[in-house]
Amino acid sequence: MLGHMQFGQGSRKVMVLGGAFGWAEDWTGILAGLDPERATWVFADYRGYGRSRGLDGEFNFDEAAADVLALADSLGWGRFALVGHSMGGVAIQRVLLAARPGRIERMAAIAAVPACGSRMDEQRLAMFGKAATDLAQRQFILDFSTGKRLPFAWLCRLARDSAEQSLPQAFEGYLRDWGMVDFSDRVQGNPTPVKVFIGANDPTLTRELMERSWLAWYPNAELEVLEGCGHYPMHETPLALAAALDNYLQQP
Repeated sequence: MLGHMQFGQGSRKVMVLGGAFGWAEDWTGILAGLDPERATWVFADYRGYGRSRGLDGEFNFDEAAADVLALADSLGWGRFALVGHSMGGVAIQRVLLAARPGRIERMAAIAAVPACGSRMDEQRLAMFGKAATDLAQRQFILDFSTGKRLPFAWLCRLARDSAEQSLPQAFEGYLRDWGMVDFSDRVQGNPTPVKVFIGANDPTLTRELMERSWLAWYPNAELEVLEGCGHYPMHETPLALAAALDNYLQQP
C-alpha cells in the first residue's frame, strides 16, 4: 500500500497527489487552514517517493492509478475527490480513467500538467532528467517555475529535501510519462467537475495553456488564478490555497 499522511475525519474524502519535486510533507502548510471535521484528507506518496520510497515498480502513471485506487479501497472509500499538483495533474486524470464511472466526485488541478503531457522533446527531457541527481539543476527549475522571486535559501532547501525524498529511477520514470505521453483523446468530454488553479507568477502553466487543454477538454471545468505565487502555492501561499480548495471541494 502507498505510504501516506492523513488529516481530518470528515465525511468528504480527498486524495492529494504531488508533483515531481514533491512528497506528502509538502502539504503540511495548508493543514492549519483546513477543518478536520469537514473532510478526510489523504496525501499519498507515489512508489519511489517519500513514505513509499521502499516500493519498487515501473514508475508510471498506470501503475500509480492502480496504487491510488487500491489505497482508496483499503481506506474504505467509495466516492472521493482528487487533488493533483504539477505532474499530479497527469496522475489524477489517470486515476479518473482507471476508476469505475462516477467514483471520482470531482478534481482540483493545481498548476497541473494537462492530459497532453508537457510534449517534451528529447533535449528538454534530458534537461529535466538531469534534476534527478543534480541539485543545481533542481534549484534552477524551482527558481524559474516560481517567477525568480523567492529566497535562495528556500530554493536550496526544497531542492535538497525533494531530492532526498525521491529515488532517481522513480523521478526519471514518471518524468518520461508526464513529459511525453499524450492521452488527451481519452478525457475529452469527460463530465467530471474540475477546478484548475494556476499561480499568477507561474511562467509555464498559464491561463492560455489551461484554456487550450483542461478547460477545452472537460465541459465542467473552471479556472482560478492564485495571486502571490508561482508553481508551488502549497509553499508560497498555503493558507490561500487551503481556502481556495476548501471553497471548491465543499460545494454541493
